[in-house]
Amino acid sequence: MKKPIYILGTGLSHDGSSCLMKDGKIVVAIEKERLTRKKHDGYNDNLTLQYCLDAEGITFNDISLVVEKNTINLAHDKEGEKLKKGRIIPEYVPKVTISHHLAHAYSAIGTSPFEEMGIVVLDGRGASLDNCIDVPKECLPNEIQKLHKAEHCHYFEKESYYVYEKGKLTPIFKDFSRYQVLNRDEFPFAPNDMKHSIAELYGGASQYVFGSDFTEGKLMGLAPFGRKGIHSGKLFDLKNSRAFINYETMRNIAPSRSVKKQSFWNDFQYYADIAWWVQDETEQAVKYLFDSYYSKAPQKNVAYAGGLALNAVCNGKLKKSTKFEEFYFQPAAGDNGLAIGCCYYGWLEVLGKEKVKHNKSTYFGKVYREDVIIESLAEVAEKVHWERRTDYIEETAKYLACGKVVGWFQGESEFGPRALGNRSILADPRQMRMQEYINREIKHREDFRPFAPSVLIEELNDCFELDYDTSYYMILVGKTKKEWVEKIPSVTHKDNSARVQTVSEKITPIYYSLIKEFKRITGIPMLLNTSFNDKAMPIVETPKEALEFFVYSKLDVLVMHDYLITRKNIKNEDKKLR
Repeated sequence: MKKPIYILGTGLSHDGSSCLMKDGKIVVAIEKERLTRKKHDGYNDNLTLQYCLDAEGITFNDISLVVEKNTINLAHDKEGEKLKKGRIIPEYVPKVTISHHLAHAYSAIGTSPFEEMGIVVLDGRGASLDNCIDVPKECLPNEIQKLHKAEHCHYFEKESYYVYEKGKLTPIFKDFSRYQVLNRDEFPFAPNDMKHSIAELYGGASQYVFGSDFTEGKLMGLAPFGRKGIHSGKLFDLKNSRAFINYETMRNIAPSRSVKKQSFWNDFQYYADIAWWVQDETEQAVKYLFDSYYSKAPQKNVAYAGGLALNAVCNGKLKKSTKFEEFYFQPAAGDNGLAIGCCYYGWLEVLGKEKVKHNKSTYFGKVYREDVIIESLAEVAEKVHWERRTDYIEETAKYLACGKVVGWFQGESEFGPRALGNRSILADPRQMRMQEYINREIKHREDFRPFAPSVLIEELNDCFELDYDTSYYMILVGKTKKEWVEKIPSVTHKDNSARVQTVSEKITPIYYSLIKEFKRITGIPMLLNTSFNDKAMPIVETPKEALEFFVYSKLDVLVMHDYLITRKNIKNEDKKLR
């Protein structure tokens, strides 16, 4: 019997992750935060590597190749390098190191449905110029070409465009910016550490509004509450296929206002107007780059990765407003997706193998055995009642239809930032107060944050206006159709938009069956879907974590595989929505 070829891919960055590939197919992948329970955890990858090996039942002796995104920049990332020490990879395992945007690009190549495509990578800060292995001189702007080699360690990737044809990746245009930390009292939206970066400006604005990092998703959700025309200056100068931050515009925003001095809730409209402006300016900049890249090397298909590709509102508008015809958005577009790209680089580029078509799944976690579930239930036996039901799908649909909130734990965990029906909190989208209730009482987060509709794929066009045929990964925003706005208020946002997830029987048969049954009962072909976690908490990974969350939360029911779980101190009769 032919010995399988195993490749380990790993991304040593914030939002760290590891991925295991067998004969060209992903068999398991996990983000570090799911294991340490610390949001955006990264760098040292021992836990994620071991998780992958254990899930497949192999050791490092079975690994043919390790590919890592582990670029070293001692000029600016000394602390990050310290955090990577003590790794468990044996010296005898062959290892290849690749740079940041290259890993993003291969994550899109490997998982996209296209054989040939343009690839756009837009993120905050990638690898430094001296660490990039994909920078032929002709793909660089003139001023970057002229840099002295001693300066290369101070310039980092921010935006890249590639073309993938006949199994070969060609860099068409790569832009860099100097590492720079600016005074945010003078420049309120200043990037974290780059002079010019669309994604980092969006992050800087998010930090200004909410007072903490990694709040870009909140800013996107806040934007529809803002007003057009309150701020009219241009945040970006767009020229020569490049985007530069307009610091004079930023300087004049409101220099006397600071998130440290101003309460968010006391001046909600001010911050909402800022969010609307930043979102709109970001969309214009992204559209400009897509069109510029198309002009440089036209392609029918385009794949998109990098942290900025998580902006679902912008994504939803790209097909109609740019010249590319078919789009693929990498579901784990941020740094968590680097490990996937590393695996595909190893398979396609290092080993020279043919691409194996991806099955569209993002469910890369391991399946927890029945004995693990039973053991976890035993630990909370004094607090919960459970029963195993062959009709658990029908019973769950009934719970949902009468207004109860359900924790839903099935199969392998999703890889990436979105819960897509295996680690989800589910509810009835018809309930007017459901969005407010889940935000306040279960997720403990801001009231304005929207929830997504998971809709049967065949019902998409009846309920929503979306420029794309599918939206499997909850990474596209469209409009709720007029006749549906009042029917599904808890998944329709302020501007009648919705971040849609299409659910197909082929990809997620159990979740599809649940929504199908809910439709049979209610006539509504969708559910409210949000991630199975609390504020500032990673999505639950294990049965034990799901049960611990359930016991101390206001979830009504937990459905774990075919187990229906309720609290012993809560009556099971139908009750009105609180």
